[in-house]
Amino acid sequence: MSVLTIDAGTTGVTALVVGENGSVLARGYQEFAQHYPQNGWVEHVPEEIWQATLAACQSAIEAADEEPTCIGITNQRETAVVWTRERGRSPRKAIVWQDRRTAGICTELRDAGREERVREVTGLRLDPYFTATKLVWIQRNDQRAWNTVESGESVVGTVDSYIIARLTGGQRHVTDASNASRTLLYDIRAGRWSEEMCELFGVPMSALPEVVPSYGVVGESVPEEFLGLRLPIAGIAGDQQAAMFGQNCYTPGSAKCTYGTGSFVLVNTGEEAAAPEHGLLSTVLWQHPDGRLEYALEGSIFVTGAAVQWLRDGLGLIDNAPQSEALAASVADSGGVVFVPALTGLGAPDWDPHARGAIFGITRGTGRAHLARATLEAIAFEVRDVVEAMVQASGTHLPELRVDGGGARNDLLCQIQADQLGVSAARPVVQETTALGAAFLAGLGTGVWASTEELTHVWRLDRRFAPGERDDAAYQRWRVAVERAKGWAELV
Repeated sequence: MSVLTIDAGTTGVTALVVGENGSVLARGYQEFAQHYPQNGWVEHVPEEIWQATLAACQSAIEAADEEPTCIGITNQRETAVVWTRERGRSPRKAIVWQDRRTAGICTELRDAGREERVREVTGLRLDPYFTATKLVWIQRNDQRAWNTVESGESVVGTVDSYIIARLTGGQRHVTDASNASRTLLYDIRAGRWSEEMCELFGVPMSALPEVVPSYGVVGESVPEEFLGLRLPIAGIAGDQQAAMFGQNCYTPGSAKCTYGTGSFVLVNTGEEAAAPEHGLLSTVLWQHPDGRLEYALEGSIFVTGAAVQWLRDGLGLIDNAPQSEALAASVADSGGVVFVPALTGLGAPDWDPHARGAIFGITRGTGRAHLARATLEAIAFEVRDVVEAMVQASGTHLPELRVDGGGARNDLLCQIQADQLGVSAARPVVQETTALGAAFLAGLGTGVWASTEELTHVWRLDRRFAPGERDDAAYQRWRVAVERAKGWAELV
């Protein structure tokens, strides 16, 4: 038996066919366009996400020796999508999680004294990152689209809900608790949509998807809509929660960091939703079929891998992302250069949408290798910021950090990370743990695997990076630089 997993990311869709031993049997990938209509705005065309899903899945299925038995779905979180109930057509572009246009709406609500209650109910904070403020923006600025929501013609949701609607020909409008917990509309302790939050943000509850467990059959694909296949949809999780599942972080205290466009550090807090303190978020990890919820503390870092992409596309210092490792390794240190990659503001633990990217310490002796080294150090420093906040919030020391995502292929970054944290960084053989986690969930929901204990034997270690000497002086320079980058957009 094998599982088809759909990983609908921020820049493209990856489809994997995963075998019973956890190996990747086949792979497909299809990019889709990014739209930047104004500074700080990021949009996707939902139909392009769906067409990329079809193309990626077709490539993976054609390359596999066997037909998959079920579907798992993971997705970019927080992105706000509107589509018609019956035909799945979208009256407007989706507003992406990276989009910062709702900073003013967040300020309004904060000034009105709403943030503490929002944090108490949802475990989140008032930030443009989350879905509900994006829906407020649509209410105020795209009345044509919002009228279709209020009339019941259209529904709202995140990317997982949209893909499931398309897979099922509009028969199912669902999401799982991990995705629901990222919207600012979900009560993480009660385990349901919050009437209070829906009223605050003006979102009709009738337009929201049904919240279902993260594993177990919730519908099936319709052959005429999905490549002629009728397969049960049996696993759903937001990308970071799926990565936790793929990394076998099933016990309280276990933690992982995914290095992608941004980086996301999560630590399992068990069946207790920890208070979202020290700039961290409290979020649902997954919901079991019996209704039990498990939680995590999360630190969301907006720009890490995207900073390496900027070295390539914005500055032309490298031809491809892997070159950053060799270039950075060609110098012993950054030569005093500090890069704050606040290209879309700062996430955890500083949370400043008005911060902007900055490079400090440039001299005539600074070369491109120093900038590459400063970029990798910045990623490690950002993760250290979050991990130290987690240790402070939880009162426990992390035993190790499991790492995955594109950045985890960079040995130098992994070593710098281990040095900065003072704990080992453990990298698995299959680093596409987001997609792997969705496969594990779907397989657990259909009997491919019997338990999470069995899944711990499927996970395989590639390399463990033991911590070496830590450069605390460089980290202190980093913290000074972060403070100087804050609020920059308000000055210009």
